[in-house]
Amino acid sequence: MAAHSARRWTAALLTLAVFAVFVWLLYEPAPQAPIPAPAEHSQPAAATEAVSSEVAGSEPPDAVEELLPELESLQSVDLDQPPARRNLDLQHWVTEQGARVYFMAADELPMLDVQVLFAAGASRDGEQPGLAMMTNAMLNEGTGNKDTGAIAAAFEQLGAEFSNSSHRDMALVGLRSLTAADKLDPALALFSSVVSRPSFPDEAFERLRNQLLASLRLRLQRPASLASEAFWADLYPDHPYGSLPEGTAESLGQLQIDDLRRFHQQYYSAGNAVIAMVGAIDRDRAERIAQRLADALPAGPAAEVIPEPAPIASSHRHIDFDGQQTHVLVGQHGISRHDPDYAALYVGNQILGGSGFGSRLMEEIRETRGLSYSVSSRLIPMQATGPVMVSMQTRADQVDLALSVIHESLDRFISEGPTEAELIRTKRQINGEFPLSTANNAAIVAQLGAIGFYGLPLNHLQLFLDQVQALTTEDIQQAFARHFDPQQRLVITVGPARAIPEQPAVEPADTLDEPAELNP
Repeated sequence: MAAHSARRWTAALLTLAVFAVFVWLLYEPAPQAPIPAPAEHSQPAAATEAVSSEVAGSEPPDAVEELLPELESLQSVDLDQPPARRNLDLQHWVTEQGARVYFMAADELPMLDVQVLFAAGASRDGEQPGLAMMTNAMLNEGTGNKDTGAIAAAFEQLGAEFSNSSHRDMALVGLRSLTAADKLDPALALFSSVVSRPSFPDEAFERLRNQLLASLRLRLQRPASLASEAFWADLYPDHPYGSLPEGTAESLGQLQIDDLRRFHQQYYSAGNAVIAMVGAIDRDRAERIAQRLADALPAGPAAEVIPEPAPIASSHRHIDFDGQQTHVLVGQHGISRHDPDYAALYVGNQILGGSGFGSRLMEEIRETRGLSYSVSSRLIPMQATGPVMVSMQTRADQVDLALSVIHESLDRFISEGPTEAELIRTKRQINGEFPLSTANNAAIVAQLGAIGFYGLPLNHLQLFLDQVQALTTEDIQQAFARHFDPQQRLVITVGPARAIPEQPAVEPADTLDEPAELNP
């Protein structure tokens, strides 16, 4: 027992001794090491020694301040001046096959973003709604001897990302890859094969068709989807924008794989392609990549431009839906992407309802009357004339009041325009947010793709900001008065049955979904 007790005391004393040494080391000041010069600012050996001796000896009180950038106080920022803009060296050329190429070198990261756009959206479906979306969705389901799993695994092993999507105006495919030759070359080879030579396997075709059919059934349970479909159908009767991108149960059931092959051959052609690239490559390498992609695509011309829609008369269509809330959409034809009034209407829409809290509609609908949690307006310029719309939801017994406030707000804005204070605030907001549209390579390649697809000038982004800065309240009022006739305003409501008769709708048709909105 005594021996055991002695061992316990010995162990305790050793533990205390180790702990004391640890505490002494913890509080003992460590010797100061010299601060190495940054690699991008290498210094001669003599200068490095001088810096080391200063750090090891007496350090001047302002040494730390010299190492850190001087911060600018928010109070000293001139809010009337837009923030500095990123200098974008955009370049453009056309391949031998007619593919339009837009490129910007960005050496900050060893990566390349590629986006290829085709005029192959739902507006090209013709009598087969859903054809464009099915074709785009099937691209990465198989190529050569690879199925969808092998394609995904191959991109993953290379550290690359593939993306694809389909909209009304366009279909897109994208690639993000490292620029090292052992990564980029095989990634481009796989990307090119997926886009230009899809195998359209039977099993994947049936699986995707069933998914779209299930999605159509689910839409019947969503009043917002029903409202959107009715809005697009009534605004674009007998027009390519008026068909549902997902198709209908009848049209999907009739689609065949040969229809997808024909659509791909016609619209995924080199002459119908816009290739946008941003990344750490030079012009020569960019030209080789663009030529390589164009060579792989089917030969063919650019698709015809979408025709302009015919004007419509004012109408109100109500769709019965069992619920407590009513979804409201009010809108009409807006502008195409080429309209010279784009900047004025964009800024005006931000003031009206596109900027969230602080917008006119939010003030009138939510803050003053409490009719809805939120209300917003959207301007959607497209290849042909796109829509402008106001959307909200409210209690069924408040629909008439809400519609009255929306109409009055729109009419007053068209006749009077914004106030000077609203314009100044919105200009500051746009100038402050706009740098985000060029903050990274993915954002820039999306802007390049839009510039190429819609045929905008290379300096479009600079022109847009300059136009915004030059706008007056009169410019915005006159632009709204030119484009938005109150006698062509469409109203769609989806909710509990209304007790009052509504105006007849314009040729009730199948419904449609909204397209992706592009940045200015």
